[in-house]
Amino acid sequence: MSTPSANPETTDRAEPVSVPAATEPSSVQAPSSASRRLLFAVALVAVAGVVGSILVWQKLSNIQQQLARQSADAGSQAMEARATAKQAQEMALDTAAKMAVTEAKLAEVSLQRTQLEELMQSLSRSRDENLVVDIDSAIRLAQQQSQLTGSIEPLLAALKSADLRVTRAAQPRLTPLQRAIARDVARIKATALADTPSLLVKLDELVVLADDLPIANAVGNASAPTSGSKAADGGKRKADELPPQWWVRLGSVALDEFRNLVRVSRVEDPDAALLSPEQSFFLRENLKLRLLNARLGLLSRQAESARADLATAATAMTHYFDAGSRKTQTAQALLQQVQGQMRSLEIPRIDDTLAALSTAAAGR
Repeated sequence: MSTPSANPETTDRAEPVSVPAATEPSSVQAPSSASRRLLFAVALVAVAGVVGSILVWQKLSNIQQQLARQSADAGSQAMEARATAKQAQEMALDTAAKMAVTEAKLAEVSLQRTQLEELMQSLSRSRDENLVVDIDSAIRLAQQQSQLTGSIEPLLAALKSADLRVTRAAQPRLTPLQRAIARDVARIKATALADTPSLLVKLDELVVLADDLPIANAVGNASAPTSGSKAADGGKRKADELPPQWWVRLGSVALDEFRNLVRVSRVEDPDAALLSPEQSFFLRENLKLRLLNARLGLLSRQAESARADLATAATAMTHYFDAGSRKTQTAQALLQQVQGQMRSLEIPRIDDTLAALSTAAAGR
């Protein structure tokens, strides 16, 4: 017969079986061991769950504490970041203000530097301009002295002094001036000037010869009266030696007078043939005045005026005086020598130096 199990749980899970009476104690012990195991397993699971829950709770607590700590750190870092940002902003504003002040000072310094450079350039330019003006004045004064004295020494001295001053200045813009001065110095040294004292002596000789030059339409030669006087003296001596024959002496005198009444000569210039004795006197005086004017022009270094006076004197000597006379030929040769030497009387021009000075003064 079947009896219900003493354990109610086993009765709920196991179906009633019929066992014999001899096997009843063993069937009762089997369900109890299984339940114990089940209870042990449940207890283990419950303990494991509790332990896991405790561990999870501790872990969550640690996480919460870490999150709180991190949140606090983040808050403090955020506050520090705000303070740093504010400080950085203030520093940026301060730096911007300082930069503005620095830029203003830099602009002021740049302006002052520009003004200083302009001032230095102005001073340098004014110094160069003063140097150019001084050199120009000295060279022009030396040129006038050379023209007045007829010597090239003042001009050479002024050019050498100008070259030395330009060399000491050491300005590249004055290099063309230095080259021009060197060219003018070389040209002046290569020029041969006439001897002024010898020209003056020759002009004095021409003035003296002007009184003895025969006019082209002169009535008699200077030697004719001399020969007549010699003949008269000879006739007187013969008359003193021979018996006096007055008709012979009268005939000879009448014959000489008749020969002097008519003279045939060739005059190339019609104006020379029409000159009267009074005009001949003024012609000689005019010739001497021309020669004296040429002498004064030579002394005053007026070469053009002296050449014009000499040309006029040469023309008058050719037209109005006897070209066949030896004195006239000597005077003409002497006058030609003077005219030839007058060509080399001028002081060489220094156009290159003056042009370079003008260029330097203009600042180009």
